[in-house]
Amino acid sequence: MIQFLKKVKRLLGVMATLLKANRKTIYFNFKYLPFRQALRLPINVSSQVHLARMGGQIQFDCPIHTGMIQLGHGYVGIFDKQKSRSIWEVTGTVIFGGTANIGHGSKICVMNGTLRLGKNFTITAESSIVTACEIHFGDDCLLSWDVLVMDTDFHHIKNQSGAIINAPSPIRIGNKVWIGCRCLILKGAAIADNTVIGANSLVSRKLPKENAIYGGQPAQLLKEEISWDY
Repeated sequence: MIQFLKKVKRLLGVMATLLKANRKTIYFNFKYLPFRQALRLPINVSSQVHLARMGGQIQFDCPIHTGMIQLGHGYVGIFDKQKSRSIWEVTGTVIFGGTANIGHGSKICVMNGTLRLGKNFTITAESSIVTACEIHFGDDCLLSWDVLVMDTDFHHIKNQSGAIINAPSPIRIGNKVWIGCRCLILKGAAIADNTVIGANSLVSRKLPKENAIYGGQPAQLLKEEISWDY
């Protein structure tokens, strides 16, 4: 009898969660996830999100709980949230390693590649991630607004023999990396742990120093032996 009552309580809890969720949240979870996972509604999708393409797959490398992924929510005062539309365009694989907050107006485009987000991942607003190959973020990463992370040039450039010289290349972002506003992170970039990338910087190569600040176009080492608060 006690086990039965526990099951009824869990069922009522699931029903209450479903009733509170908007239609996009329900559709999104049941589109991507196995039934038992989808019932928990781990991904909370704002009504402002445009679901342009819902292909590929979503995976979790962590325990699942309700609302652990926030897609298109949040608020940054310099943008008009009512007109700030997020876009989900995915035909590849998205892997979540824990909680994630992808702020309003942000765009996620995964074209046959893999996007891996570590635990406690945050985009504040209006930033874009474009993946044709592989982009990997470690844990505790923070992206400010108007950031573009892109591992492809889209259009091929060829040499005289016809060989492609600008093929997509993976991007690796370490743990606890803060990327300032209006930064551009391009194919082949790699950023070490506990690093700060200054606003309006360009990164297209490996930045090996940990506990450092980089900035400029292209980004150069500015200061070492730093730490920053999330």
